[in-house]
Amino acid sequence: MPSRLFSTVLLVLSAALALGSAASAYVRPPEIPEGHADTSGQFLVAHPKMPANIFAHSVIYVVSHNADGAMGLIVNRLAGAGPLGKLLEAFGLASKAQREIKLYLGGPVGIGQGFVLHSDDYAGASTRALKKGLSLSTGLDVLEAIARGRGPRQVRMLFGYAGWSPGQLDGEIARGDWLLAPADTSLIFSEEPDKVWEEALKHAGLPL
Repeated sequence: MPSRLFSTVLLVLSAALALGSAASAYVRPPEIPEGHADTSGQFLVAHPKMPANIFAHSVIYVVSHNADGAMGLIVNRLAGAGPLGKLLEAFGLASKAQREIKLYLGGPVGIGQGFVLHSDDYAGASTRALKKGLSLSTGLDVLEAIARGRGPRQVRMLFGYAGWSPGQLDGEIARGDWLLAPADTSLIFSEEPDKVWEEALKHAGLPL
């Protein structure tokens, strides 16, 4: 039986007709202006002194950071777990898949939009290549492939994303809200999300 939280997440996601395509606007960023700090493909690690909010103790994989703003996905905020078949049913797809999947809150923007951050051993119609051997899929094809056992080896299913207007993320980094660290796939796909933040802090050079 899926948890009540998982069922609630499914209700939110089913309001969307398909996995969100918002990320497609970020996969081919314009040329980065001189002096602009491009953090694409890196981790944003919340500073220990960040006030209690949705981003406190979060680790964000930056999908894109360019002159138009930035977009990323929180990788350590578990929302719920349940059968993959239930998730597919939420999108109107009949499936008996019983594999348990975990859903993560990718951020507070576009809660009705879904994203699958995964290893680059799978490519579908909606897949876009990222850095560090990662890819991002935003279509139902990746869920169907996972249900058939033909999906990517490593998967992080998320709903919602973190977004910043032009210059906003640069200002937050300069203010010290975020620490930068190299993205680590072992943390992105960790089965212990509650430990990811502390490990990422070490990568950022600020162990607790």
